This record gives sequence, structure tokens and C-alpha cells, in this order.
Amino acid sequence: MQSKTFWSAVYLNLILGLAIATGALAQAAPPAHMGGLINDYTPETGVSGPWEMRGDWSLALNEHSGKANFSAVLNMTHSDYWIVLNPSAVDDDTSTGRHPHTHHINLNNVRVTQLTTGGFEMSGPVTVSADGSPAPFMSSCSPSAPCTLTVDVTGGTSVELSNITLTFGGPPTTHFGTQPIHGVVRRRKESSLTGTDR
Repeated sequence: MQSKTFWSAVYLNLILGLAIATGALAQAAPPAHMGGLINDYTPETGVSGPWEMRGDWSLALNEHSGKANFSAVLNMTHSDYWIVLNPSAVDDDTSTGRHPHTHHINLNNVRVTQLTTGGFEMSGPVTVSADGSPAPFMSSCSPSAPCTLTVDVTGGTSVELSNITLTFGGPPTTHFGTQPIHGVVRRRKESSLTGTDR
């Protein structure tokens, strides 16, 4: 009888230990530094698109505050499909043609929250430049119509953190649209306490 009680206690402790370890892994802090690429298109309608978007992004986490800084740099230009949709447009690098331009996008000191499905999210007020000056829509940002950005970093069963999406809110949607803009995680550096790179 004592043997049966002993093994029941062992099994219970093993199950509890596995549950605690699994919970700890699911709630592990995001890497201290991450970066990658953005590659996507805007919608065809509502934003004078489709625009082709290509660029880099980076994230730096303050391990003590649990807040992060996020930045992205994008090149945008009208896509080939835009040229097809606008046969009267000149296929050149002017504002009436491909209209290439750049954006610097920044979220500063925003809270990082775990997603129940895995990965993490950060959201807050965003600043966006256009060719080095404030983007035209930034003048429309206000407390009643804030310019916001939500960044989600997620993954799958093979690569835990592999994907990123940027979703704008408020006035920036007139240029970027309301849909998530997709990219990939290319590099990550774990906590400075471990010093590991992936």
C-alpha cells in the first residue's frame, strides 16, 4: 500500500513539474534584440495603391522595464500591378509614376505583452516620416484620432518566433491601409544574461 502511495506521489510531482515548466516556457520573455525584413503590398483601393513595401525592422527590449523600442525603414513604390491598373500613368520614378519614397517608423518605450497563442505584441503611438520629413498624415493625429501601430511577433512549431505583422490605426491607414503588413524575423539575440544569438 505504501508503495502505491509513493508512486502516486512521484507521478503527481512529475505532472506538476511538467506543467510548471511548460507554463514558464510559454511565458518566456521576448529576446532582447530582434530584427528582420518587411516584404508586402498595400491594398489596391483606398490608399492609391497597390504600393510595394520593402525594408528592415529592429526591436530592442529593456529587460528591466518590460518595454521596447521598435523601428522600421521602408522603401515604397507603386507596383507593376499599379502600372497595369493605370495605363495612362508614366512608368517612371516621378510622383505621377512609380513615386518611390521612404518611411522611418518608430514606436518608443511601449509595453510588450505575451499573446495567448504564442509570441508577443506591442502597441502604441507611432511616428512616421516620409522622405525624412513628417509624413503628411501625421498632422491629422490627435487624441480623438491617434496615430497608432500594433506589432505582433509570432511563429510556429518549427520556428518559435518567425513572423511579424505591422497594423496601423488612425490617420496612417490612409497610406498603409488597415490590413497587417507582413515580414519575417531574421535575427534574434536572447537576454544579455544568456548572451546567445540565433
